[in-house]
Amino acid sequence: MKINNSNIKILNRDMMKYLAYIPMFIGHMIAWINLMNHPENELSLYELPLPLLIIAGLSLFCPPVMFFFIADGYKYTRDRKKYALRLLLFACISQPFHWLLFQPINGWWTFNVIFTLFFGLLSIIAWESRFKLWQRVLLVILCDAATLLLSSDWMIFGVLFILFLHILSDRPKARFIAYSVLIFIHTSMNLFSLGTVPTFKLITYMVVMLAVFMAAYLCMTVFYNGKKGKHPEFAKWFFYIFYPLHYLIIYVIGMKLR
Repeated sequence: MKINNSNIKILNRDMMKYLAYIPMFIGHMIAWINLMNHPENELSLYELPLPLLIIAGLSLFCPPVMFFFIADGYKYTRDRKKYALRLLLFACISQPFHWLLFQPINGWWTFNVIFTLFFGLLSIIAWESRFKLWQRVLLVILCDAATLLLSSDWMIFGVLFILFLHILSDRPKARFIAYSVLIFIHTSMNLFSLGTVPTFKLITYMVVMLAVFMAAYLCMTVFYNGKKGKHPEFAKWFFYIFYPLHYLIIYVIGMKLR
């Protein structure tokens, strides 16, 4: 019997974002509070009990969903310039809260993921411009280099995810291959920690990463229906406000638990 695809596309835009933000908040709370207690050790995540390590890994469901929505938002937003400026504004608003948590660990020269989303959107705008091909490629490289210069979360990879999800949106097989390759490379970089952290925990965390990344892709390509939720305006501003706010909440909880 042939499956009606419309019957399984049960997740609208707001539901997908809530689905992404809940594990993000819980996972960040576990990982970041642990890091606050061990600022001298960036790999302290692997000192967590295995169940907490796995839960922390579930937070990685969120970034691919956000990458999808930047690529999706480019197509549907009425004013792309305004969209880009809004991302930049909330990246700047979130940055003091990012420093609040991570300055003691990484210093001042690290920036939050919304900067990566901003440059990802700029890369799409550059790619869809009327410039010559070499000029468009150069602009994309500059956008990607900006995330490396800023040391923003998901630097280099975030821009590439967003751009390929956009360029290959009408070619599902090629899009899946590109996504899988990027995920494999990103996950494999954890192998540089081999020998410095417990091997079993490292491999378990990498397996969780791969599973979560693929679950995010499945949700966005199979179960997402492309429709708005019932309260799109509220949801839009809630998600923008919640990101910097969740830094503050985690910081306060972490300080209380010390």
